[in-house]
Amino acid sequence: QVQLVESGGGLVQPGGSLRLSCAASGMIFSLHTMGWYRQALGKERELVATFSSGGSTNYRDSVKGRFTISRDNAKNTVYLQMNSLKSEDTAVYYCNAHHDVLRHDYWGQGTQVTVSS
Repeated sequence: QVQLVESGGGLVQPGGSLRLSCAASGMIFSLHTMGWYRQALGKERELVATFSSGGSTNYRDSVKGRFTISRDNAKNTVYLQMNSLKSEDTAVYYCNAHHDVLRHDYWGQGTQVTVSS
């Protein structure tokens, strides 16, 4: 049974930083593209960043230069370092695992990030 467990969300002031973690189990981590998505209240879920099984990364334009995605295949964990946070980054952040061959998708339960003074 695949499980993705996010942690690291919380309340932070504008300009602050947070690091999200997503620990995966029940799957072959190295065969999956790992990603972070977010959903703000009343809006659709959107891609934030991905880290492919081949080592390439992709970011939405609004977070480039502020967010960094990384992964540790030995720990089955993907991270999202978020710096210079803005109020518009407030959302529930979800971890995603996408099997690159079978094209299965798995989701975590989400972690709330609130940027407010």
